[in-house]
Amino acid sequence: MFDLSGKTALVTGGGRGLGLEMAKALAGAGAWTVINGRSGQGLEEARKRLQGDGIEIGIAAGDITRDAPAIIAAAVEKTGGLDILIHAVGERDRRGTEAMEPHEFAALLNTDLTAAYAVAKTALPYLRRSAAGRLIFVTSIAAFAARAGDPAYTAAKGGLAALTRSLAVELGADNLTVNAIAPGWFATETNAHLAADPALKAFVDIRIPLKRWGRPEEIAPAAVFLASPAASFVNGITLTVDGGMTVQM
Repeated sequence: MFDLSGKTALVTGGGRGLGLEMAKALAGAGAWTVINGRSGQGLEEARKRLQGDGIEIGIAAGDITRDAPAIIAAAVEKTGGLDILIHAVGERDRRGTEAMEPHEFAALLNTDLTAAYAVAKTALPYLRRSAAGRLIFVTSIAAFAARAGDPAYTAAKGGLAALTRSLAVELGADNLTVNAIAPGWFATETNAHLAADPALKAFVDIRIPLKRWGRPEEIAPAAVFLASPAASFVNGITLTVDGGMTVQM
């Protein structure tokens, strides 16, 4: 049920962090996987690391938020098709309403939400050709729970969860499922300094029932599940992977 042999996949934002872990898992489950990121050098380094683990992947460098058609076409050329697309690109601007101008708010929405729509629209013809297409967005627990001073990111991720539901309804007749993954606090390279900060330990103990940060590889099973035949009747959900953070009062 979780075998992806014969499937083709593209993971945007797949050069590091959670995106790379998801790409590694898809490839490990048998999918011919291509990762995308802005840095060709970073992608090549990631490819070599996975190659050392016996996992082969392809790379397609470029800014997916600006040049989705060319990047997706390049990935399809490498794989011969597209069955699975995981869109894991996102940025954050931690400024409150008084510090952020409307055009800056709009810019973050463009990167985190509008670009996701453009990627989905571009990939749609390829995914429709698949016998069982899978479109998976990576949103955030910020889609459901807000913190002060983070309006643009919260709005963008909430919009991405809503877009997931909308596309799931629209595209279900094409035998194409659309779902999302909402990660909580993960100790990725970007968050390593925060995960090591003793001052945050008390907060983690209170807010996360498992009383720890997530390990990056713990995001991978969610991606494999939603991409696999096991999730053939799962459509329009956002799967939260946060150690229980958003369910604890």
